[in-house]
Amino acid sequence: MSKGELLTRLTIWITLAGYFTGVVALSLSRDRRKWQQTARLAWTVGCLSLLAHVACAFHFYHDWSHDAAYRDTARQTSEVTGLDWGGGLYINYALVTGWVIDALWWWRGLDSYRRRPGLLTAIWNAFLIFIIFNATVVFKAGLLRWLGAGLCLAIGLVWLVSFRSRLQPRSDQILKA
Repeated sequence: MSKGELLTRLTIWITLAGYFTGVVALSLSRDRRKWQQTARLAWTVGCLSLLAHVACAFHFYHDWSHDAAYRDTARQTSEVTGLDWGGGLYINYALVTGWVIDALWWWRGLDSYRRRPGLLTAIWNAFLIFIIFNATVVFKAGLLRWLGAGLCLAIGLVWLVSFRSRLQPRSDQILKA
């Protein structure tokens, strides 16, 4: 494996680890500030690693050419789906832009971030899991596909536990009633 391939792969797995850690810590935080800060830090590491991944991919695979990246995306999409379409590159640009905005919003203030509309959070995370599922399960094979499927399943379970725990009142809320 070349240095470029290693860096490109390593940065995306750090991105996925940051995303997963951020989702778990935030979902289970139950308004504990330390957990929320840990989630924000992991989320930011994931975001920065995604930026490094894009830089590695453009540097080592596409010679900093948008056209080359578009053609390669179209080739990969065609191999998997039969559709010769490079538009997935623009979806990746949206992912990077959205994650940077999201991380900056979170650093602007934990309270502001936590008060944002639940629908916005759900749509954003559904988009992220859609990207992760496609990148790891649809477009990969072998062990990487199984790791991606396991990651997606784990994130789904975290969301389920988090959603169910939000429906149940905390013990300190029960005592106040």
